[in-house]
Amino acid sequence: MNQLLKIGMTVQTEDSARSCRVEQFLGGGGQGEVYRATLDDAAVALKWYFPAQATAQQRRNLQLLIAKGAPTFRFLWPLALAVAPGVGGFGYLMPLREPRYKSIVDLMKRRIEPSFRVLATAGLELAHSFLELHARGLCYQDISFGNVCFDPANGEVSIGDNDNVGVDGETGGGVLGTPRFIAPEVVRGEAAPGTQTDLFSLAVLLFYMFMIHHPLEGRKEVAIRCFDLPAMTRLYGVEPVFIFDPADDSNRPAPGYHDNALVFWPIYPQFFRDLFTRAFTEGIRDPLHGRVRESEWRAALAQLRDLIVYCARCGAENFYDTASGQSAGACWSCRQPLRWPPRLHIGRQVIMLNHDSRLFPHHLEQQLYDFSNVAATVAQHPGNPAIWGLKNLTGRNWVITSGEGAIKEVEPGRSVTLAAGTRINFGGVEGDIRC
Repeated sequence: MNQLLKIGMTVQTEDSARSCRVEQFLGGGGQGEVYRATLDDAAVALKWYFPAQATAQQRRNLQLLIAKGAPTFRFLWPLALAVAPGVGGFGYLMPLREPRYKSIVDLMKRRIEPSFRVLATAGLELAHSFLELHARGLCYQDISFGNVCFDPANGEVSIGDNDNVGVDGETGGGVLGTPRFIAPEVVRGEAAPGTQTDLFSLAVLLFYMFMIHHPLEGRKEVAIRCFDLPAMTRLYGVEPVFIFDPADDSNRPAPGYHDNALVFWPIYPQFFRDLFTRAFTEGIRDPLHGRVRESEWRAALAQLRDLIVYCARCGAENFYDTASGQSAGACWSCRQPLRWPPRLHIGRQVIMLNHDSRLFPHHLEQQLYDFSNVAATVAQHPGNPAIWGLKNLTGRNWVITSGEGAIKEVEPGRSVTLAAGTRINFGGVEGDIRC
């Protein structure tokens, strides 16, 4: 690829004429090229548009986004327009993505193997990030593999390609999205990208993350002999059928072709599968009212994190399904019987108390999800490793009522034994331990 900018040259920010040195070519795409650059001794990314893409509309869109600012720090948001003497067109500066982030393409190709906890955290952060974006009257228009990365160690996300973000209801129609992620009504030409179509694309992305498969690719896909534009339009737009639609089995996953979907779908709790079912049945029939909202995904993914249990034999993550009652079943990985650890019920929340489980502010208070602020942790008794407790890491006393009715306080830094029937008043909410 012929590089638009030369390494070592200087571009300037349009607003303040600050100098930015081009350091390294990182790659190119359909709109332009991306470089590593230095601005005020800090590393940034610089995207420079191809001449045909450096339009007045694109400039106005960038100016709007820069003025609004990033919805959250998870977005690699445009910071400033950039121009260069003697070079046509323009570009923009944005934060540089850290190397620890990996593409979801890496997940699909199994180059990374994150835990279910990491996937749930990444999904929660994505749902929250797009909720914040939509709350500002903006729509992403192109949620897909190529625009989202996450840290496979902890699930933190990084969202790029934000220069195509538009105002909901005022998009110019230049960006329709990425094939396979585009909402059916957009595929059919009946609607333009917006917040509602973002919700469909988000559901597709989450399905890919958890099932390693597309929600509409089943037997109908296998029957296609020429996967051309008319065939894609029919599969994803005109006749879309969810592969696990409870009322229509015409597009079930085909063994030998869609094994990922067949393996992963039964692993997850019923409430989580129900959300996907709604997203790709009601959400297709009624795009305005039937789609799963970002806040619903966020709450469901937080609950999914809490329901993880470990197989005592192979260590694989499994899930406690609140719909199945006391039946533990077998590990999906080694097929050996599972045994549930103690669990904490706080209202509708269920938290499985594994050896590494933690409570966070959203468990005890009505706060945003913050996994950096630990409120309690499961810990072994220092004198008897066979006894496990829940250690108070908050700044206030808990009031404990044992199964026999004895009441005592647990100060910060102290633990309450994980015994069935114990009730814990955390100060704002109350929970009970069940075994």
